Amino acid sequence: MSSTSAVTPAALRHAIAGALHVVKAYELAAVCEHLGLEPQKPDEDPFKSKIIYVRARLQGKTLPELVDIARLVISEYGDDDLQALVGMLGARGVDGEMKNLIFAADGPKPQIVLPDSISNTIRIVKNEQYCLVYDQALEDRGLSWADLVTWWVRRHPEHAGDPTRARISLRERLRRSLGDNGAELLVFDTYVKLGFDLPALIPQVYLHYDPYSLTELNGVGHLTRQRMDFLLLMNHHARAVIEVDGIKHYSRESARTAIQETATTRQADPARYAAMVAEDRQLTLQGYEVYRIGGHELRDHAAGESMLTEFFTRLLTCHGHLQPQ
Repeated sequence: MSSTSAVTPAALRHAIAGALHVVKAYELAAVCEHLGLEPQKPDEDPFKSKIIYVRARLQGKTLPELVDIARLVISEYGDDDLQALVGMLGARGVDGEMKNLIFAADGPKPQIVLPDSISNTIRIVKNEQYCLVYDQALEDRGLSWADLVTWWVRRHPEHAGDPTRARISLRERLRRSLGDNGAELLVFDTYVKLGFDLPALIPQVYLHYDPYSLTELNGVGHLTRQRMDFLLLMNHHARAVIEVDGIKHYSRESARTAIQETATTRQADPARYAAMVAEDRQLTLQGYEVYRIGGHELRDHAAGESMLTEFFTRLLTCHGHLQPQ
């Protein structure tokens, strides 16, 4: 579990109030108004306790809203403790607007060209039938299941009069992109059970893209991983990459003995593992949250489902999509 789970709304409210303790009591009401906090109630008085006053004004704010307020406080007043707390979240969101979302790939890699590189306009010229491309504007709340179904119905008008059928059809198409990977299917199916009024869990996403094949690059690719297992697009530009790690993520296949030519085993591959975690660092610095789930955690179906339900519930709560338990 990421350290983000240690940062609660209450802890952030307290840290923001502490950072604003430097403000004079007679100026605090105006500062709170500038920060967009809740209106002052008749019984709230900054002269009695500035800490209690600010905490009360922060009540009702979700964690993402508190993070935005905290960043504004840091930029105007500075506070090492508050900065450290926000840093623990690792959830500043990704700068820039989403332009291309290529996902649910269930076949050969799509071939992509840039007909207008200045506008970052892409066109798939081969293998388009094996992937989906979401081409709608992204709301500040991210990409929800409802948004995805609406887009799916536009592509498949035969489902227009039957929302349930549309959801089932979309779900089955997304599941198909996971093939027979039992661990990834368990992640997807567990998330779907959490409800429809949530961000969509998008499988098999081309987060990076290199148009050249490994053969053309003499076996040395420019990008460590091009396709991510899952992506969540959440409130306030927050984006979470979720990877399910099997043994291939940190080992390589090699011949066991000269006699047993067809038998293979797995050997630890430090270079492969190092490349993977280096890429994680780059994604985190870009504003993505990266969560890795060990395939071993999912070997027991019931235990895996319980763990995943807790994980997704805490993640969605942190980003204001679920109410705290």
